[in-house]
Amino acid sequence: MRLFLYLLPRLAAMIVTLLGVSVLVFLSLRMIPGGYADILLGPFVTPAAREAISQQYGLDQPLVVQYLRWLAALLQGDFGVSMVTRQPVLDEFIRRAPVTLELAMIALGLALSIGLPLGVWSGIRQGGRRGVDFARLVGALGASVPDFVLGSVLIFVFSVWSLWFRVGGYVPFGEDPVGNLQTMLLPALTLSLFGIALVLRTTRDAVLRVMTEGYITAAVARGERPRDIVRLHILRNAAIPVVTVVTTYFGFLLGGAVVVEVLFSVPGFGLYIFNGLLNRDYAIVQAGVLLAATAFVAINMLADFLYAVIDPRVGAD
Repeated sequence: MRLFLYLLPRLAAMIVTLLGVSVLVFLSLRMIPGGYADILLGPFVTPAAREAISQQYGLDQPLVVQYLRWLAALLQGDFGVSMVTRQPVLDEFIRRAPVTLELAMIALGLALSIGLPLGVWSGIRQGGRRGVDFARLVGALGASVPDFVLGSVLIFVFSVWSLWFRVGGYVPFGEDPVGNLQTMLLPALTLSLFGIALVLRTTRDAVLRVMTEGYITAAVARGERPRDIVRLHILRNAAIPVVTVVTTYFGFLLGGAVVVEVLFSVPGFGLYIFNGLLNRDYAIVQAGVLLAATAFVAINMLADFLYAVIDPRVGAD
């Protein structure tokens, strides 16, 4: 019951947030210069042809009417039909979901496997200048190098020198595991650099903060082994800020890393939304942004749940 009361306000905030996102994305798309008729029929479209296209897709109706119709369809599970392919948008997102999920999982795995150990190590070795300098260097690189810059460099290097990795030409893991990794590791590595820096710096700061607590001093005075102190006291009590950044980062990845998917031609959420935006395919972009926002807030809800599991004091009031 305590946990339910703790999560209930967050669930209400999640619903309000998604409603706000739906309004924002709906209005933002209509404010972009050039509508679907202009993209479909070209710059010399006649007013009569534009009017016919608008009537066909209901774009001639007032914005309030269009929004309410779209919202009513969403509540019934209807995400709309692409104006370009005439295919249900939800079916296409479901088909592309495993690609984006795989990319996100690989990027998250790289961020955790590199960022966590380095963060714990640099935090514990706070008196050692090398650890501090190395953590700062990785953190600065991850925070300052944009995805498109790192991705462009990787594409150039591995295209010119024809190394093991491949650029483009996605292959499902079930068909060819090796070929799949050859095409997915580079975009995942591009996405993971920021995640590595984020996890490393957060873990290091959390470990440094925990190490100043009195129970760490007491554990050392009792003669506990350093390994047990790190495992039983430091890691557990430093976990909440790390969980926060990891879940936020994973939500960002699931939301569709548009730049990386476009850069490496990964046929996931991001590339589909990007093409929909270019074509002013409102149904694709609206559904894509809303699904991305839903994934993000749902993962944050999961983080709130994990807080209460890790630390029973959370939500006890």
